[in-house]
Amino acid sequence: MKSIITTLTVFTILSFTACNANIKKQNDPITFKNTMPKFSKKQHIKVALLLDTSNSMDGLIDQAKAQLWDIVNELSYAKCNDKKPNLEIAIYEYGNDNLNAEEGFIRQVLSFSKDLDEISKQLFSLTTKGGNEYCGQVITTALNQLKWNNNPDDLKLIFIAGNEPFTQGKINYKDASKKALNKDITVNTIFCGNYEQGISNFWKDGADIAKGNYISINHNKATAYIATPYDDDILEYNKKLNNTYVTYNTIGKEKMELQAEQDFNAKGYSNANAVSRTVSKSSHLYKNSTWDLIDASEDENFNFEELKQEELPIELKNKSKKEIKAYISKKREERKTIQKKIQELNTNRKQYILNQRKSQTNGLENAMIKAIKKQAKLKNYKWE
Repeated sequence: MKSIITTLTVFTILSFTACNANIKKQNDPITFKNTMPKFSKKQHIKVALLLDTSNSMDGLIDQAKAQLWDIVNELSYAKCNDKKPNLEIAIYEYGNDNLNAEEGFIRQVLSFSKDLDEISKQLFSLTTKGGNEYCGQVITTALNQLKWNNNPDDLKLIFIAGNEPFTQGKINYKDASKKALNKDITVNTIFCGNYEQGISNFWKDGADIAKGNYISINHNKATAYIATPYDDDILEYNKKLNNTYVTYNTIGKEKMELQAEQDFNAKGYSNANAVSRTVSKSSHLYKNSTWDLIDASEDENFNFEELKQEELPIELKNKSKKEIKAYISKKREERKTIQKKIQELNTNRKQYILNQRKSQTNGLENAMIKAIKKQAKLKNYKWE
């Protein structure tokens, strides 16, 4: 009996030791770093644009296309706890007869995306046609469909723009705004028309309930641009910047063509707008890790060993991994130098514009930036 008890005791001790070792091993961040779920501490500015694309909204859509890059640039200067947050933008259109009536004449154009070229492409795809504008329903749809995440440092914003009564549709706007508030999502309303008319049509009430800003704009006013002595140099650097991209993956060629297309679209408004896009491309917000080897290789999970020959551009085919790494490293340094030059020129450009501009004239851009900065301040965001 004593022998049995001794054996059981030893077995128990060994089992307990093994269990403890196993627990320690499971909690070892080095050994099991890929098995434990991670909570991302990286802050995000998440912006959902809900744009009325009914007949009278051509001016609004035009402003969104023309002012996108200035908005992005302003957000690139934001910091939270001394870190630069990522930017994600989602786009919905509503109030267009071409959309599904059973879904409330609402369409998700783009879910949250960091791909600035894709965001620009989707804005340029929007067209207008008369319809019914259901504000409460489009807000609720965006709340339900998008992945807003639960990081308390994230700045989560909805901007809804239109010119019909905020009360239309089967979903009460008050319920939609309250739901947003409960999710820590701020609703900002932009009425395209007279300020007082927007109030009487309950656009201000929709924003007030969700602790957002109510703004009215003249959506038919053309975007004002100020040319500067630095524009031509910045555009020349844009050409050099484009030459630093190293495509890979099956979508590389397509994405590089998209990049060129959005350069062309921006310049279609003016050289100054193309300059603003170039500045965006020189910021930390312009990343293309799905098709550019330089951005992709900065991901901690990227592995050069997994690259396939058929995914590589001509200049890297049949090269050794060492040669590929050396090529990428050289291109990365070249890009950093160009981006730094663009940022330096832009510092002078911004000061020139500030000295020349008599008043803030660009409706949608100023409305959004004013609201974002006000709400960002509540979460300890600062601007450089």
